[in-house]
Amino acid sequence: MAISEIHESLIYSVYFAPRGKRRILTLGHQIAQRYLSPMDSLIGFVGDAGAGKSVLIKGMFPGLELTNDDDGVNIRPLPLLNDADETFFSCHTYHLDVRFESAFTQMHVLADAVLQALQNEKRVIIEHFDLLYPVLKINADMLIGIGEEVFIARPTIFGPSPVEISKKVFDSVVYRRMAHSAEDITGKLLRDEFGFDKIKEYSDVRRGFVLEFSEKPEIDLYELERKVLEIIKQDVEISYCDDHSIIIDNETYKCTGPRIHVKSTSEIKEYHLVKECKYNPLTKVYSLIGTVGKSQPTAIEDFNKLSE
Repeated sequence: MAISEIHESLIYSVYFAPRGKRRILTLGHQIAQRYLSPMDSLIGFVGDAGAGKSVLIKGMFPGLELTNDDDGVNIRPLPLLNDADETFFSCHTYHLDVRFESAFTQMHVLADAVLQALQNEKRVIIEHFDLLYPVLKINADMLIGIGEEVFIARPTIFGPSPVEISKKVFDSVVYRRMAHSAEDITGKLLRDEFGFDKIKEYSDVRRGFVLEFSEKPEIDLYELERKVLEIIKQDVEISYCDDHSIIIDNETYKCTGPRIHVKSTSEIKEYHLVKECKYNPLTKVYSLIGTVGKSQPTAIEDFNKLSE
């Protein structure tokens, strides 16, 4: 099937929003290969701070210099605004973080600069596109929302609108934060309390997490669940340490996605462990499955059911 045919028939696609820089970069690359057209001029991203928008953009557009670097380096003056003032657009692709720039520049000025760039056949990538959309008054060629899941849409006159995508991702990102925090607490206890530090890979399930092992963990999963629930009840603080670790109750713990967490363990609701490590004969791994925030179906094959 040709790329143009995929674009014409696409309403939207949904992926798990992975945790960890490497996995988000990989997903960004896959999205660009599958859905991005060379003719796309306006690309909008929607999602909460720390959800992974910037990393996803880096995966989709390698080498693009972002104006809001994760290390806190913000490019001034903003290239898009500067070139709009000079009426000469020197770049092919521009990046704009609306939430950050709106603190310094009025929305209509940002919208005018975007429109000028589009009229000059340039590409503009906009984070927090939902904030600029009411003033810009045109939808994106490609719209991407990041919450618990990643939504990819190519809007038409029938939608979806940035407001609709925004509601989906902001309502669901809380589950992603809960799941990641629960995942790290579970992994930390496996190491510290059960002496099992052999996690091979991390995977995803709706409203939960998956820890994968090459060998079956011979541990009491009821006891593991009880210990995690104890930490949740204690309202232990979780905070960002650096790009590779977090702090749980004043102890540093290695983490692949340190910005995607709740602030304290009491925010994790309805934590539950599946009391059997499931074996996948295709990948030859054992999976320890945990869920949060909402009771899951009894059968694990229904966890990601399409009817939800």
